[in-house]
Amino acid sequence: MKIIQVSDTHIVPPGRGLWGFNPRARLEACIADINAHHGDADLCIVTGDLTDRGEPEAYGDLREILATLRVPVRLIIGNHDNRDNFIAAFPEVPRDPGGFVQQAIDCAAGRLLLLDSHDVPTKGSGAFCAQRAAWLEDELEAAGARPVYLFIHHPPFEIGVPFMDRIRLLDPSALEKVLAGRDNIKHLFFGHVHRPISGSWKGIPFSALRSTVHQVPLYTPGPDGHPFCAEEPTYAVILLEEDRVMVHLHEFLTDRSLPADTPKATMLA
Repeated sequence: MKIIQVSDTHIVPPGRGLWGFNPRARLEACIADINAHHGDADLCIVTGDLTDRGEPEAYGDLREILATLRVPVRLIIGNHDNRDNFIAAFPEVPRDPGGFVQQAIDCAAGRLLLLDSHDVPTKGSGAFCAQRAAWLEDELEAAGARPVYLFIHHPPFEIGVPFMDRIRLLDPSALEKVLAGRDNIKHLFFGHVHRPISGSWKGIPFSALRSTVHQVPLYTPGPDGHPFCAEEPTYAVILLEEDRVMVHLHEFLTDRSLPADTPKATMLA
């Protein structure tokens, strides 16, 4: 099974930019690349911060842009989103009984669980309350022994970048309790950090990727430094097999292929 992950698109209302970039143009370029090279994907999941400030106009633009994607798309909200405005713009997106933007997707690879870690937008950090955790527990029980893949916006742990660690999922205890002791959780995919990282948390492999707009540098800038940087945007190509999970990160704005006549050996000065 092939899944495309896109994250942190930060769409703004028409006519605006963000940190010197055009979020709409960036997402359009991302989608054009996905359509050109991965139109055979089973699904595209956008892991939150769909808009930068949650305005209705921004969600209207997002809906228009996503309509050009040839791959079925599923959406998760993040700290920059507005849950009410998102639901008004995308009323067809499933929600759990508590109104949270959470859904289960059964597929050939197992069960995909899309989680809602949105909290008060001005806080930046995430939340995963007992009500959301109860839904997750029910869905995990329904999965039985099938493989489960989790998608969420906020990481439930520190990543070693202080700027982002202050706004992670600050209290992951409810999530940890539900996941404890389950050996069929195959991977945790998240956004939020605007960085390509991977590793494992409590025995669960995880991965994240860059935004389609601006990025977070590995090294925390000094008091006069900018908190963001202009590293290349990416999307992820996720390949789910019975015995493995493969995650490729693709920089869709750059073509660094070598010319056909590039010599194999060159003299160094």
